[in-house]
Amino acid sequence: MKKDFSVQAIVLVALFTALTVIGTTIKIPLPTGAFVHLGNAVLLLAVLLLGYFKGSLAGGLGFFIFDMLNGYATEAPYFILESFIVGAAAYGALLLFKKKPTALWQVVVIGCVTGIAKVAMTQIKNTVMLAIAGANVQAAFVGATAKLPATLINVSMTVLIVAFLYFPLRKALTATMKRSFV
Repeated sequence: MKKDFSVQAIVLVALFTALTVIGTTIKIPLPTGAFVHLGNAVLLLAVLLLGYFKGSLAGGLGFFIFDMLNGYATEAPYFILESFIVGAAAYGALLLFKKKPTALWQVVVIGCVTGIAKVAMTQIKNTVMLAIAGANVQAAFVGATAKLPATLINVSMTVLIVAFLYFPLRKALTATMKRSFV
């Protein structure tokens, strides 16, 4: 298998990394301490347009950079891992449509599958963090659900944004690039 480290691929990964940082910086804080942001939509678009590895890498690096610059350094490594797991869910759903969704409903299905993975990862992370802090597992699980509203809002926004932007971006990339990335 030939590795693809073309300048074009590197530039696109860097672009989506920067867009993830910017998308995560645009945030609306919630009373739970969590916040709503656009970074997840950029991650999903990156996976859909660049493929699993490059898209997940771009999203993971973007979240990592954001966390390092904004006081969340302890969570930065986790979000790289989460980007690859959520990206795998997105790519698995993308494979259902032979890597080329042709209808809006297909993009919405991919977004919903990705959203389920994101909600599951958030619940697991928050449960583990509360258990490490000393709560028993049942109390930690219940306490972790307090942060789920932000994730559900993020997931809903992600599905809407990706449904709106995927086809125009795919058309633009196809028109300007020599080959498909997925």
